[in-house]
Amino acid sequence: MKYLAKSILLFGFVCHLISCSNDNNNTPQESLEFQKITNVSYGADSNQTYDIYLPENRTTTTKVMILVHGGGWSSGDKSSMNYLVDLYLNDFPNIALVNINYRLSDENNPPYPMQIDDITTIINQLKSKKEEYVISEEYGFLGASAGGHLSLLWSYAFDTGNNANMVCSIVGPTNFTDQAYLDNTNPGLQLLLDSFGVDPTIEFLEEVSPLHQATASSPPTILFYGGQDPLIPTTQGTGLRDKLNTLGVTNEFTLYAEAGHGWGTSIDEVPLLLDTWSKIKTFTNTYL
Repeated sequence: MKYLAKSILLFGFVCHLISCSNDNNNTPQESLEFQKITNVSYGADSNQTYDIYLPENRTTTTKVMILVHGGGWSSGDKSSMNYLVDLYLNDFPNIALVNINYRLSDENNPPYPMQIDDITTIINQLKSKKEEYVISEEYGFLGASAGGHLSLLWSYAFDTGNNANMVCSIVGPTNFTDQAYLDNTNPGLQLLLDSFGVDPTIEFLEEVSPLHQATASSPPTILFYGGQDPLIPTTQGTGLRDKLNTLGVTNEFTLYAEAGHGWGTSIDEVPLLLDTWSKIKTFTNTYL
């Protein structure tokens, strides 16, 4: 009888431990709050920073949209993309946002491969911090002008982990071997093109051209161009569209015939902004 009593007490103690363990396992994890972290450093240069916006209730499946500013590769700042940050925060509260700066080119520091290397470093840091940030390794890119070019080029040629689910370019250059560029007589445009070197070889121009780097495994792509753009000929958009169609890559292309190099907030341009964001929203919902 003594042994039976001890056995009953031991059984009850074990059951109590199991019950406590199960209670702990079933305790819901505390939900995470929205977090904004600005000027996160990823290198020694003052321009090697990014802002990250982490949604509330995020999980390890939370996807990430990376915003890349323009400025002719030699100027610009992530603050110019803040309007897109606001749009994404409002319409996509479950997506993490990373608004990046990168080293700017000058006569001693060409944009390639420097700026592509910066994007790779950012991606590697996001991967290394994914548990700290509580995010996934699934990314989308949205770039404007030079940022559109960098977004396309990295997604097509340098995404070795196949992490980019989609890429959006707003008036981004795509093909530096375009005759409209090779034969141009615009001094301002030529100054921008010379950032990549004076009299570069065709092979090099192809290397830095998203159109020549696109493959059948390139991510779904959405493109926006202006028919009156003095810096980005229409062929930069139609050429990449045709190449992607030939490769069987999902893509959408929009040409605003009367628009220039981007569109602002004037009364005449508001419909373009609304249309652009409507299409980006649908594309993000579908592919990111």
